[in-house]
Amino acid sequence: MRGLILLLRTHINIPTLITSFRLVIAPVLLYFAWIGEHTLFLIFLACSLLSDLTDGFVARRLNQASEFGAKLDSWGDFVTNTTILVCAWWLWPNPIRQEAPFIITMILVSAVPLTFGFLKYGRLISYHAWSTKLSTVLIISTALILIAGGSPWPFRLSTLVLVIAQMELTAMTAILPEWRPNVPSLWHAIELSRRLKQEKKTYKAI
Repeated sequence: MRGLILLLRTHINIPTLITSFRLVIAPVLLYFAWIGEHTLFLIFLACSLLSDLTDGFVARRLNQASEFGAKLDSWGDFVTNTTILVCAWWLWPNPIRQEAPFIITMILVSAVPLTFGFLKYGRLISYHAWSTKLSTVLIISTALILIAGGSPWPFRLSTLVLVIAQMELTAMTAILPEWRPNVPSLWHAIELSRRLKQEKKTYKAI
């Protein structure tokens, strides 16, 4: 009991509560999709995505960024993305079938850095790279255009942005010798790897 209280005191703060909202809201999204409530699904999805955009900013603003928060955010992203895919199939089956090759490409490409990171570090990567956030915004916005009856090409082009983003994540994992959260870009990963190697050399010299 004391351990649980200590865990809550240590890790529960405003950013982690915002991140946890995505985990809590996932079953609600599934329910609305299952009963065919398109409008309510989109409203709650917007709230979920807003939490994804704000939790990192709030954590940095309040100086409450932590390893636990980064891990929780990664699980929140994984659960949210999986939920969106299932719900989209229930709510808009025709556009999903039409764009199946691109959606399958997105799933397979996204699995590469996740698998590589888990094999190397034994846990989910938590870089929260800028390119990943950009690709997420593009995919969701172009998907809304698609289901509204617009051209499929913006959605298809967003696949290319996702591929580039996932390639960057894979390269970051290849470069970084140990698991690190909140690494915004490949350039930051290179600089961090260089610093870690220099610190290791200095430690050995001592």
